[in-house]
Amino acid sequence: MPCPGTSTGSRRRPLPMRTRCRGLFLHALVVTVFTLTASASAQVNPLAPEKAFRFSARALDPHTVEARFSIADGYYLYRDKLHFAVEPAASGLTVPSLPNGKIKEDQFFGRVETYRGNLIVTLQLQATPPGQKVVVQAESQGCADLGICYPPNIQRVTVALPAAGSAPTPLDEAPKKQWFK
Repeated sequence: MPCPGTSTGSRRRPLPMRTRCRGLFLHALVVTVFTLTASASAQVNPLAPEKAFRFSARALDPHTVEARFSIADGYYLYRDKLHFAVEPAASGLTVPSLPNGKIKEDQFFGRVETYRGNLIVTLQLQATPPGQKVVVQAESQGCADLGICYPPNIQRVTVALPAAGSAPTPLDEAPKKQWFK
């Protein structure tokens, strides 16, 4: 029985079946190795933390800021590693109420609550006069599903607070650092 995918209709003396099958096997092996290598190298290039966890903020009114994380597919943030602050410190923040996350058995931290997709947190300022600017600082830590975890990361956004009675401001994004490409 001839090896599948080979022709015996040639005028030349056909190669022995063992040689033909070995050639096809080696060809298939080389193609498989190159395919797996290309696929693996594409999966090991993690996003920079600023791209994996995009932070932005906007003023809803003179005393309320909406902080937002857009979390890339395949990445997640830890709820208990999320902290906010504002500058000037005299503005003060009430303790933000974080939404419930999803429980995950994490290989690094055990049973934890995590966020994926979009996370929106409302921050209440205590003593900032309307019409001023504040710097909203978010400290976060997260991981990629690939098993790569990031160290704590701090991102800052300057937000202009509207005068009393003004409409919400557009989202201001944290500046992007060029750590990874």
